[in-house]
Amino acid sequence: MGGLSMSYAFLANLVLLLHLAFILFVALGGLAVLRWPRLAWLHLPCVAWGVTVEWMGWYCPLTPLENHYLRLAGAQGYEGDFLQHYLLSTIYPEGLTRETQTAIGLAALLINALVYGWLLMRRRRP
Repeated sequence: MGGLSMSYAFLANLVLLLHLAFILFVALGGLAVLRWPRLAWLHLPCVAWGVTVEWMGWYCPLTPLENHYLRLAGAQGYEGDFLQHYLLSTIYPEGLTRETQTAIGLAALLINALVYGWLLMRRRRP
């Protein structure tokens, strides 16, 4: 049974890495779009989803999936969402508030608006 437990732990870690990669892509993917403009067709919907999740206070579907695999591996799942558990618990020990989530969503939106605005200005120049 130990091997099966390790497989579930591996899947939980894989989902965790996918979750982190998605968050980084939402936050910084605009920089990749500067190099590969066609990537915007993937990046913009991801930004829209990430900002919506933060502003609406939803949990990303990857959070319950990660918890599911953690429990199957014999570990305890966690309360809250990915940001609250892995990132904000270090920065904000009191936990994630709606105001903080709104600020995170706004920051993601502003960072990407600046990158895309710069990209559009660059394309319009002769």
